[in-house]
Amino acid sequence: MNHTEVNQTEHCLQFYCPERSVSTVYVLLYMCAAAVALLTVCGNLLIIISVCHFKQLHTPTNMLVLSLAVSDCLVGALVLPIALIWMIESCWVFNQGFCVSFMLTSYFLTSTSIYNVALIAVDRYFALSNPFLYTKVVSVSTVCIVVLCDWFVLFSYDLAVHYFNRNLQSLVTCPGGCFLVLDEVWSLVDLLFIFVFPCAVIIILYVLVFVIAKRHATAIRELKAQTRTQTSKKMTDSMKSERKAAKVLGIVVSVFLACVFPYFIYSLLGKVIEVEVEAFQKVLLLVYLNSTINPVIYALFYPWFRRCVRLTLTLQIFQKDSALMNII
Repeated sequence: MNHTEVNQTEHCLQFYCPERSVSTVYVLLYMCAAAVALLTVCGNLLIIISVCHFKQLHTPTNMLVLSLAVSDCLVGALVLPIALIWMIESCWVFNQGFCVSFMLTSYFLTSTSIYNVALIAVDRYFALSNPFLYTKVVSVSTVCIVVLCDWFVLFSYDLAVHYFNRNLQSLVTCPGGCFLVLDEVWSLVDLLFIFVFPCAVIIILYVLVFVIAKRHATAIRELKAQTRTQTSKKMTDSMKSERKAAKVLGIVVSVFLACVFPYFIYSLLGKVIEVEVEAFQKVLLLVYLNSTINPVIYALFYPWFRRCVRLTLTLQIFQKDSALMNII
């Protein structure tokens, strides 16, 4: 992701680590941080368990949802706790080696989440625009290969960004700071590759998805008016199911864009005007918190997810043939 350039002198002044006394507010902040991280990990872990365990959920679309849940779960386990500590302490309290690991991990996982959402948009558009070809061409194994390639390419890109920018500036620019500063060429490449391209794909395809969904709604009304045959009923149910899936995933995408846009706006503003580092930290945290929000969206809009959670928490998934349960 594109990182704002910060003047080293101002950076050190703003990130001077003050002595903190243990207070009720301080303890409460850490308790809230732990709760958010735990909610993120557990929520996404429930999605991972549900999709992996129940055979009925082994669909191409759900493989993309699984990939998104894995990246979100890793954000909750590896990135979010450190980011929250950084914000609570108002400075970077770890060493330079840990800073390098944190930057590599957060950069990779957030970019992976963006591309997972883009792949979901592509999947929904293909499924709605050409359902017969989609059923014939797209399989679970095909999507799994695409997902693995996506993770590999983004990991390679992440390593390349950090390798070619390693001599520009130390990641820890002063006691309390942990930033990566890219040169102008890499900043432009990063902006286009990590933000502009996937977000353009997401926005354009979901506009087309909702146009197609509206067309399907009209077709459903016409089918109901003309005939009541079993074939038309199955077709109507299928179209409704696709429209509902597109609607829920559209909400996921909308929330995701709402969380990501402020970060990149701040990144761009940081090249032109002086941006407060604390404000920049907050919009960066918003990107991470999107990983917490996604399971909540599934819980609100997917009845199958609520059933899976109930079966998992009551340990019914350990029963014989539980993977074959009808949950949709």
